[in-house]
Amino acid sequence: MSVVPRAGRRAAIIQGLGTFLPERVVTNAALSERLDTTDEWIRSRTGIRERRWAESGTATGDLAVEAGARALKAASMSHVDVVVLATTTPDHPCPGTAPAVAARLGLGHAMAFDVSAVCTGFIYALATASSLIVAGLAESALVIGAETYSTILNPEDRSSAVIFGDGAGAAVLTAGDLAEPGALLGFDLGSDGEHADLITVPAGGSRQRAQDVEPDPADFYFTMRGREVFTHAVTRMGQSSKALLDRIGWPTASVDHLVGHQANVRILQSLADFLDIERRRAVVNLDRVGNTSAASIPLALADAVRLGTVQAGDRVLLSAFGGGLTWGSTALIWPEIESC
Repeated sequence: MSVVPRAGRRAAIIQGLGTFLPERVVTNAALSERLDTTDEWIRSRTGIRERRWAESGTATGDLAVEAGARALKAASMSHVDVVVLATTTPDHPCPGTAPAVAARLGLGHAMAFDVSAVCTGFIYALATASSLIVAGLAESALVIGAETYSTILNPEDRSSAVIFGDGAGAAVLTAGDLAEPGALLGFDLGSDGEHADLITVPAGGSRQRAQDVEPDPADFYFTMRGREVFTHAVTRMGQSSKALLDRIGWPTASVDHLVGHQANVRILQSLADFLDIERRRAVVNLDRVGNTSAASIPLALADAVRLGTVQAGDRVLLSAFGGGLTWGSTALIWPEIESC
């Protein structure tokens, strides 16, 4: 499904970014001490050299509050009408994490809810918040992607333990005009549940409880069929990006920066090749933070802004792929805003 704002000029505008990473740095060398792997093996296959893991007792909501507070500060705002939190690792199965985050941020009785689309979560959350603004149901929104993947990783599985990190990134949206810099120009979103088994945590939900057999403890950990996911990720993000660019009238050559989900450096390079975008235009920060799932795009985007890679007036394409399977893309002309 491809969606662009209606011909009326109302649109959601990005006003500020905020990020937060746990202090604990986990290097490839540290993982090599307990797993059958090496720094060279990890770097050559993923591009990752270190990641951040939250200490015991730190939850996803804690990271989300920090990133959300920084985004609000960057936007010089103290209140929003809605908080949309994208996460695969909520604080609890019930209730959602977003209401507690909103309360801790002092946002009163703002509408607040979680979105679960795994690594595509931030794009889905942006689309949801943007739709509420365009429809006139909200004037402002705080969109957060936050994860503590370290809590669902099998410490003995080198295929997943070396990839994922914890972190949070947030963006403040306000109602504005479609012609303004920072306006989200459209969305392309999709899913394919026929391949839901490629990325999953098998146990812990109502499906597992309906089974008669006792689940294997390993079923409570994250699993992924990496080789198949690689192919789907490049194809789905590539097709989604092309569909979106066609709808908004941007030739691929006009894209200044490709900010893809930070899953694997080879995926990002292959996606750039798929789109005929120079690889140097693909933003990469996974080498320092790993794959942070729903937090990866705001973390990468804020990092690029901080370093001066992305500047006001640049055309920016965002695209993500995750479990479900899910995928999505959006684009904007980068505004003159703060990143905290």
